[in-house]
Amino acid sequence: MDLALIIALDVVNGAASLVLLCLGLAIIFGMMRVINLAHGEFVMLGAYATVISANAGLNIWIAMLVVAPVFVGVVGIVIERCLIRFLYGRLVDTMLATWGLSLLIVGLVTTLYGNTIKGVPTPLGGFSVGAYKSSYYTLFLAAVALIMLALVYVVMRRTRFGLVARATMQNPGMAATLGVNPSRIYMMSFGIGSAITGLAGGLLAPVSGVVPTMGAAYVAKAFITVVGGGSAILAGTASSSALFGLINQLGSYFTTPVFGEVILFISAIILIRILPQGISERFFKGSL
Repeated sequence: MDLALIIALDVVNGAASLVLLCLGLAIIFGMMRVINLAHGEFVMLGAYATVISANAGLNIWIAMLVVAPVFVGVVGIVIERCLIRFLYGRLVDTMLATWGLSLLIVGLVTTLYGNTIKGVPTPLGGFSVGAYKSSYYTLFLAAVALIMLALVYVVMRRTRFGLVARATMQNPGMAATLGVNPSRIYMMSFGIGSAITGLAGGLLAPVSGVVPTMGAAYVAKAFITVVGGGSAILAGTASSSALFGLINQLGSYFTTPVFGEVILFISAIILIRILPQGISERFFKGSL
């Protein structure tokens, strides 16, 4: 029973981590149709913002929850204004540009901070379940993932910005005739998606090694989760994160973490083959 509870906590942690990693990408890719191959580097920037701020004496919670999303959000807005806004509707060009951007970011961070592993202590401490130990931080990540899903839902469904953003993404020409500035909406949406990604990086910094190349470990997993979820930003991201988190953690437990990743990618290929439009198109059609 104790072992089953620990495994369940690991599954919750895996699903929560995927939600945090994918929510910003779901906004940028799912709504804006921008294939941001620098998504992993945005995660890395959030992690570095947390580590540098915390090591400079700032409170770890402020570093994770404020500094990381604000910094990466600002970086995202600058990148959107200087690069992405010229590439809307050009998927291949966007892929090439953001791939080059990812290499540039990795090179700059490596030059500034080296390629040694950095990190911060995991806050909150741990608890025991029989002979097994777990961390309260696992529960905290799950709570933050649920809060972020709820927050994005409220913003997209209950606010004027959410209504205008969804309308602009569906028909920018019509939105412009009604007095909306599509360029500004694109900028704000990209900035919000980037900020959420930075928050994910900040929250994952205490439980992962922070190096300039850490984004490569996340970008493929994030994309297959978003694609597997389908067009619904929240329902698709939540359902695919839960499914892939379960598969990854169980696969890692019964084999090894490496084979767990392999099993995850094989499962994603099978899912996309069976449901090419994603989980949400089959089970949550019409959901946000």
